[in-house]
Amino acid sequence: MSLWVDKYRPRSFSSLDYHKEQASRLKKLVQSNDFPHLLVYGPSGAGKKTRIMCLLRELYGSGAEKLRIDHMTFTTPSKKKVEISSISSNYHIELNPR
Repeated sequence: MSLWVDKYRPRSFSSLDYHKEQASRLKKLVQSNDFPHLLVYGPSGAGKKTRIMCLLRELYGSGAEKLRIDHMTFTTPSKKKVEISSISSNYHIELNPR
């Protein structure tokens, strides 16, 4: 079962309705075949994940949609536990520290 948001998320740059200039820049990066590493940041709800998933689909096709979820727990020297969740495909990794 998937969330409504994930089911109806735009899947291509052409279907994005806002910040079209950003989408066109990302599309030009994909077409240039000289794609750098990216670190994407911004406020909650700004469309970061949607744009990155569009970008991954442009670069790698539907293989970018096959996701794995991992949970890791680390104990720091001060005995504090840090949990990190990661969502990844063969082409990307998304880290969510808590």
